[in-house]
Amino acid sequence: MAEEQLLAGTGAVVVGGGSGIGLAVAETLAAHGAGVVVNSRSAAAVDRAADEIRRAGGRALPLAGSAADEIVAERLVETCADAYGAIDILVNCAAVPEPLRSSILDVRHEDWRALLDSHLTTVFNTCRAAAPRMAARGSGSIVNTGSFAYLGDYGGSGYPAGKGAVTSLTLAIAADLKEHGVRANVVCPGAKTRLSTGVDYEAHIRDLHRRGLLDEATMRASLDAPPPEYAAALYLYLASAAARAVSGEIFIAAGGFVGRFERPVATPLGYRDHDGQPPWTIADLARMAGR
Repeated sequence: MAEEQLLAGTGAVVVGGGSGIGLAVAETLAAHGAGVVVNSRSAAAVDRAADEIRRAGGRALPLAGSAADEIVAERLVETCADAYGAIDILVNCAAVPEPLRSSILDVRHEDWRALLDSHLTTVFNTCRAAAPRMAARGSGSIVNTGSFAYLGDYGGSGYPAGKGAVTSLTLAIAADLKEHGVRANVVCPGAKTRLSTGVDYEAHIRDLHRRGLLDEATMRASLDAPPPEYAAALYLYLASAAARAVSGEIFIAAGGFVGRFERPVATPLGYRDHDGQPPWTIADLARMAGR
């Protein structure tokens, strides 16, 4: 399969496509034949992105607004279907940063809600709008953006919670839509964007290392992230028919490194037959579960 024809004749929506990883993904999908609806909350950003794609010979339409609003999410899907015949690909890249040094000790409720809206609600709304159309056609690819932050190593509260919820939601969508021929995967990217540059960001990463949350290698990788184009290639692969058998996976795309988070598997610590044995004692649990 020639790479330039990977997405010929398809329609795609890229949420968060006005800058950073989302822009790189939108440009990459368009370069490989997809007609793209580019979304961002900033009208200037999506207009600029769509113009750049069209100047490069691709097809693109701008549509500004927050997809955390279900009306905007529906419009994105409808616009794609009307302009390009169908929505074949949905990519969610929208993100907002956690307030600097935010933690469960002091995070404000309004910041928590804004972070969950930007990450989780946006993904839910767009998937809810696109999934029925994809299922009816028996095909489609959803690629949602997660983050290493869901492991908790980068601190914060709303950002890791939102990204962790996106990952769980995507796995549930993949299972739910498997019988309909629709795929859903997660990419946890590492790239230099507005969220990962600047004096404050660098100070935050160094502070996490000082506190023992990040090891030396992770700190250095976080401070020297690659351009977004390195992550965009994995989104292209997952959007295309080349990944027709890939669904329900969590991938890593960080510069020259591509990886996968394997599905967690429970490690047995003990067994007790509830029909003939009493509940565990504290001493039993301490012996089994203690470190």
